[in-house]
Amino acid sequence: METFLIKALQLIVALIILVTVHEFGHYLFARLFGIRVNRFYLFFNPGFSLLKYDPMKGVIMLCSRDENHAWKTIRVGKAHTPRPDGKPTWRDTLYGIGWLPLGGYCDIAGMVDETKDASQLAAEPQPWEFRTKAAWKRLLVMAAGVMFNFLLAVLIYIGIAFHWGERVVPYEDITEGMTFSEAMHDAGFCDGDILLALNGKPIDPRDSNDNWGLTQPGAVVTLLRNHTDTISITVGDQLIKQLVAANEPYMAMRVPVYVDDIIAGENAERAGILADDRIVSVGNDTTPALDEFFPALQAHAGTAVPMAIVRGDSLISRDVEVSDAGKIGIMLRQPAKIYNVLDVQYGFFESIPRGWHNGVDRLTTYVSSLGMVFTKEGAKSIGGFGALGSLFPTSWNWRSFWEITAFLSVILAFMNIIPIPALDGGYILFLIIEMITRRRPGEKFLERANTVGMILLFALLIYANFNDIYRLLIK
Repeated sequence: METFLIKALQLIVALIILVTVHEFGHYLFARLFGIRVNRFYLFFNPGFSLLKYDPMKGVIMLCSRDENHAWKTIRVGKAHTPRPDGKPTWRDTLYGIGWLPLGGYCDIAGMVDETKDASQLAAEPQPWEFRTKAAWKRLLVMAAGVMFNFLLAVLIYIGIAFHWGERVVPYEDITEGMTFSEAMHDAGFCDGDILLALNGKPIDPRDSNDNWGLTQPGAVVTLLRNHTDTISITVGDQLIKQLVAANEPYMAMRVPVYVDDIIAGENAERAGILADDRIVSVGNDTTPALDEFFPALQAHAGTAVPMAIVRGDSLISRDVEVSDAGKIGIMLRQPAKIYNVLDVQYGFFESIPRGWHNGVDRLTTYVSSLGMVFTKEGAKSIGGFGALGSLFPTSWNWRSFWEITAFLSVILAFMNIIPIPALDGGYILFLIIEMITRRRPGEKFLERANTVGMILLFALLIYANFNDIYRLLIK
């Protein structure tokens, strides 16, 4: 129970930060363009609110349904009147906290969204409304939430780099070497090569200039090949052009196939595989690293296959059933538990580009992995609040909390930019179409599109949380 509460608390605190920053992006840009914001809410409030603050009246209302029905009303300032010229101020906004932690909202005047429909915009448009502003201003208001979430992630990564630094593995300690892209293969690199030196000097994994220097024309890279042969490669002038054209990672760490844990009742347990075993072949395919292991499993999906295993000082063989999805029921050991890891510290100015790099890297990695969602196995892996909560550690750890919060901020930024009605991306798509065609979608159309979008989102929410319940109670 204590573990559940700690995970739940971390998730709630992270959601408070992420939702507040996201909605504040919309709020700030709306205010910059002179648009009135009627309500600013953390979490949703169907039926009642946990708290409301009305700066125009100078009161805080606790457990409030409306201004006339509140458990307690506290006077915190004097009452104010609207500006004579009608221009909106921050006091025109009702600030509140809802009881349903599914997000939040910024109720912008003159805009069809989840808080109002087209019938509520029947009155004559006012100069302080969203609908009267230029399309580019409305576009910035809608994109601000996404931008703020991504910038929050970058700021968190900067803070992590500055305060805690990073953990890196020296290249010479990566005993299985690196996996290289096709362009790197053409330049003479081979999968499994261990990087030793660049232009006669040891390569520093902390230095992005060293990593980039491996691809520069004329660079001399010293390698250990097959664990026995030391060779040198002089990089030609075509490599950098090929890498830019390919626009993909040019190398990655190779990770040996160590079993960290066994999933109870799965095929690996039935075959007698144990934690700490290393799988070095699947059938006739040698598997020095995960790059070979995963394709080998897929090639033998749905069959039983002999696997060579190193256990202590012994080499043994086990026949293992591979599922139709190409799995055997093991948890793989992470690189940090296999290789020698060094702690790296960054100064303030060094942490800024490092934080930006980490933010972009997490975003591109997440986007590239989304293709899995549209497969059968990927759909089963979708999770809701239970899955999000499980990301956090069982005890409060500030570094882990901030790393996960930053990653969730990246996810929130990307998910909101997807062009689905009711999400920011849907509004942005309609605004881009408007700017191109110079024709604004009708408010009734936006209302219907918004309704369809909300139905899709709630269906996905129900499905994701059902998966959590199924995994917890049944599977």
